Amino acid sequence: MPIIGTRAESIDLAEDRKRFGEVLAELGLRCPAGGTAFSIEQARKVAERIGYPVLVRPSYVLGGRAMEIVSDGEQLNVYMTKAVDASTVGRDHPILVDKFLALATEVDVDCIADFGARPDGSREKKPRAVICGVMEHIEEAGIHSGDSACALPPFSLSDDVVAEIERQARLLADKLSVRGLMNVQFAVKNGSVYVLEVNPRASRTVPFVSKATGVPWAKLAAKVMAGMSLAELGVTEAPRPRQTSVKESVFPFAKFPGVDVVLGPEMRSTGEVMGIDYSFALAFAKSQMAAGTVLPTSGTVFVSVRDADKRFVVPLAQHLAGMGFEIIATAGTYSMLAEAGIRTTAIPKLGEGRPNIADRITNRQVNLLINTPTRRGPTTDEGKIRALATLHQVPLITTITAARAAVDAIAALRAGGKADDPASAWTVRALQDYFPRRA
Repeated sequence: MPIIGTRAESIDLAEDRKRFGEVLAELGLRCPAGGTAFSIEQARKVAERIGYPVLVRPSYVLGGRAMEIVSDGEQLNVYMTKAVDASTVGRDHPILVDKFLALATEVDVDCIADFGARPDGSREKKPRAVICGVMEHIEEAGIHSGDSACALPPFSLSDDVVAEIERQARLLADKLSVRGLMNVQFAVKNGSVYVLEVNPRASRTVPFVSKATGVPWAKLAAKVMAGMSLAELGVTEAPRPRQTSVKESVFPFAKFPGVDVVLGPEMRSTGEVMGIDYSFALAFAKSQMAAGTVLPTSGTVFVSVRDADKRFVVPLAQHLAGMGFEIIATAGTYSMLAEAGIRTTAIPKLGEGRPNIADRITNRQVNLLINTPTRRGPTTDEGKIRALATLHQVPLITTITAARAAVDAIAALRAGGKADDPASAWTVRALQDYFPRRA
């Protein structure tokens, strides 16, 4: 059956690993090293060639289904015996193996273009692509884009990096002859931009981008797909908004007592909300409120992080202590914070004595948990603590990047309402207040 908008051929070009790699090479764009595999032996060879850790997933699946970060050959063997059930792996549907870019910043870009043919077969005289929005993920690479919070405009990327991301998105829209909406996922590491994935279709981010920019992108895209041009519609580049909008994901964990709530490459969220304000910190705070997470402005914070995150959590703990929070931690994190001169109270691990963190959560004697996982699963001590926090509705943060945003949000909430700093005062505004000309 004929379809309007971007051709099926372009969709396959973006999905087929070999063909898409050729597209990127032709355009001079970077992507993580990777390969395809139809067997355990082939997957092992690809992983050994590019180096662990690797991101593995079946092709042609949605929502990050069966996607995992694999650290060694043993894990890869286990994955390959499971993943074949998530996709019809055959000559046309291999397992994709990519180098995992640790500590990278992920970025989503939505754009609209009129490069492809109109339904009557004609083409635009001057086709072009317009960037709808650039969204910087708050959680670092490794968390599925549908589960990560994100901000529009980007809150930490330089103007030069954003401009390069937009340039690459336009090149891809042109090469794929996109007519309508397109979503591109990038990763930024050490100033370099990598293309992770291209979806020549509307993404789940479009409603958020529309509200954040005040432009009905889905409506415009439908008209473009039906044959109109961007010029005829008067579509120009979306301005970089003065305000910041933060999308936060909503999870169903309260419905499943006992599950480990740690996020990963496989999508687990079932909805999303949005916070908007003139500062990133307050927009993030509002997004947490909308998602049902009440960030405390005083009280007790439990800190327990993996070794790789300990150097990053010290300034966060210092900031919290400076705001008057009591910091509690188990032995390893306690020693590290104490050495940094941060006043911290040591508490026993589960099974080492009482009262422990489980007692504190049950008795509502802790107001926030910052726990980046070393071990996962509902039977681990960490998993039990995270599940207990969810059961008792105690705010829980499981990544350092989200912890930074949360601490800044707490500081902004505590400072809110100062007459000498209007930008710090938080209040409720309608969308029309941010886009008065469209009211």
